[in-house]
Amino acid sequence: MYIRKLFAQKRCVFSLEFFPPKQQLNWPNLQKTLQAVQEIHPDFVSVTCSAGGSGVGGVNTWEVASYLKNQLDIEPLAHLTCIGADRAGIEASLDQLFAVGVRNLMVLRGDRNPNVQQFRDFSHASDLAAFVRGHYGAFGISGACYPEKHPESASLLEDVRNLRIKQESGATHLATQMFFDNYHFYRYMTLIRKEGIDLPVSAGIMPIVRKSQIDRTLALSDASVPPAFQSMLDRWQDDPEGLYQAGIDYAIGQIRDLIDGGADGIHIYAMNNADVAKRIYAGVKDLL
Repeated sequence: MYIRKLFAQKRCVFSLEFFPPKQQLNWPNLQKTLQAVQEIHPDFVSVTCSAGGSGVGGVNTWEVASYLKNQLDIEPLAHLTCIGADRAGIEASLDQLFAVGVRNLMVLRGDRNPNVQQFRDFSHASDLAAFVRGHYGAFGISGACYPEKHPESASLLEDVRNLRIKQESGATHLATQMFFDNYHFYRYMTLIRKEGIDLPVSAGIMPIVRKSQIDRTLALSDASVPPAFQSMLDRWQDDPEGLYQAGIDYAIGQIRDLIDGGADGIHIYAMNNADVAKRIYAGVKDLL
């Protein structure tokens, strides 16, 4: 099923995100994880790009997406990045994904990496979206958005206007970067609706449950830290069990507020942790 159709059928769409293992020997562990989350019946599961974008030496995005679709009967949303691929590489990836039954794509530019060759066939995610729509019409297209603006945008307003280009290029669903203060999400939704962006938006939530996640995750996401979240970190960061539960509780509180506030969807960055996904689902399922 195309993901865009789910939003016409449900009050709030619940989804998860997982990443392919960097080594083949860890593939069975991820399969067990995906089997464990199957019981909570996520509406779809997104699969990030393979390590380095190629999956060399590891598990490919299409392998995980195929397993979800064909073995677990879970709709996959396969990530596809363009900064490290030329047109021929993108076409090969699309053909492979289509062959295993994938029909939904998250189109992304991808992070700039000086150690990886960059191509100019597609400069932006909107260029990739337009190409997919024009040449591979069988795919549904999702895109990313940033409640606190993309790090490379000069302003939030500029970022919102660029998002409209993504909609015009063929995106039919959006998922946000993680955020820890719902204020930013609500403000962002007001701005994009005023700009004429009417796509359903999944609010991206990452539970912080390990001390190792704190600095790295916050640095990579550029997400601001509200006082309540900082207080939670300060209190529990040296207590692994306490932080695990506190991080889940904080995410559940965020999600319950978002659902009550009318969010179209909730997208959990689960970090390949089935227990976290299941605990969060248990804490919000009465609202779904």
